[in-house]
Amino acid sequence: MASFPLNPWFIACLSRELKRARPMAVEAEDRFLVLFRDSADTPIVLEDRCAHRNVPLSLGRVRKGRLQCAYHGWTYGSDGSVVEIPALAERPDPVPGFRVKKFHAEDQDGFIWVTLEQSRPTVSPPRFPYFKEKGWTSFVMKTRFQAPIEACLENFLDCPHAAFLHRYWFRSPTAKAVKATVRTLPDGAEAEFSEEPREKSLVWWLLAPMQGGMRHIDRFIAPRTSRVDYAFQNGMHYVITSSCTGLPGGETQVYTVITFRLGWLGPVVKLFFEPLSRRIIGQDVEMLGAQQRNLRRFSGARFSSSRADLLGRHIVAWRQALERGELPPSAGQQYDVDIRL
Repeated sequence: MASFPLNPWFIACLSRELKRARPMAVEAEDRFLVLFRDSADTPIVLEDRCAHRNVPLSLGRVRKGRLQCAYHGWTYGSDGSVVEIPALAERPDPVPGFRVKKFHAEDQDGFIWVTLEQSRPTVSPPRFPYFKEKGWTSFVMKTRFQAPIEACLENFLDCPHAAFLHRYWFRSPTAKAVKATVRTLPDGAEAEFSEEPREKSLVWWLLAPMQGGMRHIDRFIAPRTSRVDYAFQNGMHYVITSSCTGLPGGETQVYTVITFRLGWLGPVVKLFFEPLSRRIIGQDVEMLGAQQRNLRRFSGARFSSSRADLLGRHIVAWRQALERGELPPSAGQQYDVDIRL
């Protein structure tokens, strides 16, 4: 596998979901994992299979920061080694020769991050921009999509669909000409928009000035992240960042952090901005679910793309290269596309 400037961490669950009293089963990125907290409250991630008779360790319980199998009581320490076999007359700790595979985990910013790398990466889990910083207001959404990661990422970074699927909520078709500048980056690609229409939209009517400049950039950060920035001349700034975790059956768990700078109005705006955002992302869930059901009806995809599909091909190219162990698309390219929104 070639070396890529990518972050190998993914989100397994929210921190609050992982209790100290019981283990948690997680199926993610083609792995069956069990998570629990040790006596220091540190998240531990093991393969969800007992070394003895292969039953799920997630059926067990946590005793004094160690994970005990529900079948014969074999007990595992934080490094995945067996530290106790209750049926043995002599009980060495640890028991030589028995262990399960351990993965690396970190509890950061309210998320349990996991990497499947054999050694702990030199880079820390990524951080959501401005999350919990002074002067910024944030909220988190956890959303399950019945669609693969590629479809979710393209949807989050696709302006034209918003004018129709989210009509009057987020955008509406105005047929105004907009120049989009697409750039390929060392870790993905981005599209920047100029003179973008903001009328006929509840979100912009409520949350942004209708006059003055706005800088809008949609960014794909390989392999699993989308970031959308709206920055206004008056200092207002909205950032929508989504991290995608692959689930069984081609589904995706999406962890979205919406962070915005509105000064003292932030907490007040959050009261209606959060339910509005959940309404909008719910429309995406329904549409991508309908898309995937139709793909099954017709036994596969026959997609067509135009130049207005700005980042979709870059997302697919990056993820296919990573899957095949090939070099990713080259950085440094830039081109303009005229679209209508």
